[in-house]
Amino acid sequence: MNLTEIYIQEVTRRLPEKNREDIALELRSTIGDMLPDDYNEHDVKEVLEKLGNPAALASGYRDQPMHLIGPRYFDVYLSLLKMIIPIAAVIAVISMIAEYFISFGGEEAVMNAVLNMMGEGIWRIIEVGIHVFFWLTVVFVILERTDKGKEQHPLSASLKKWTPEDLKTVIYIPKKKAITKLEVFGYLMWTAIWATFYFYANHLLGIYEDGGEGLKFVMPALNQDVLLHYWPIVIVVIALEIGLALYKLLKGQWTKKVAIFNTIVELFATVVFIVIVSNPNLINQESITYMSDLFTTSAKQFEIWLIGGIIIIFVVSAAISIFDGFRKARIR
Repeated sequence: MNLTEIYIQEVTRRLPEKNREDIALELRSTIGDMLPDDYNEHDVKEVLEKLGNPAALASGYRDQPMHLIGPRYFDVYLSLLKMIIPIAAVIAVISMIAEYFISFGGEEAVMNAVLNMMGEGIWRIIEVGIHVFFWLTVVFVILERTDKGKEQHPLSASLKKWTPEDLKTVIYIPKKKAITKLEVFGYLMWTAIWATFYFYANHLLGIYEDGGEGLKFVMPALNQDVLLHYWPIVIVVIALEIGLALYKLLKGQWTKKVAIFNTIVELFATVVFIVIVSNPNLINQESITYMSDLFTTSAKQFEIWLIGGIIIIFVVSAAISIFDGFRKARIR
């Protein structure tokens, strides 16, 4: 275990991207100068002990001060903020989508409904972010101001004084192997989007025409009854994708187990998708006739081309995801 590299990672990950390489080189040089020629792990620990908590050292490289929440709690506060906001935002958006379609009566134009839902979703994300930021900040401000009688050394994630031993619990994660919270957030959002289109396809997917006052929904493209016939297995796919997202968040990097879990989810979802789209009654024949006339081809030929193209895109996308997962898992 290279404690020096882990220590440098713990310092630089708290700094702006543009400064990380230079500061990493500086730290390697400084630590190298402080170590004896024939050093051992004990010598490394002594040097790192002198340098101190990575969070405190990183704060020394920053230009902006941390006055409201000082160095003692700032790193723990920031870590919790980055972890809680994406999760809370996804939960808020999913609940908003569910509430909207439960109360959707069909009177409102579908395009207007979609635009209103998008606007409401953005506002919900902002609102949840503000609430999480406010209340978490209040909690840490109170902690900061009720802890004056104690030593003011920065705390580690375990809320204890940092020591070099803490580095042994930190896993070194190369940048190309890491799974960011933004990636997890995007994955959960994609699950929420496609699940919404699945359960409300007869309101969202179809033929639109210019009605003079905006686009007007003319006819659905898919048979909703056929789609809902598969709802139990689709719920399993949704549960697997949410489980994969949470597992990614927990691990924070691509590992062999994460790649295998990702492969299982992608293969299972692909098989389910192919079974559904292969149902001959899925696509509304009126919409197929309408679209085939636009492309001046036969309805049967257009249907084969459409289904085949969609399946190829989905299979290729799943294959890329699986390959990319194992490629990242092999990075050292």
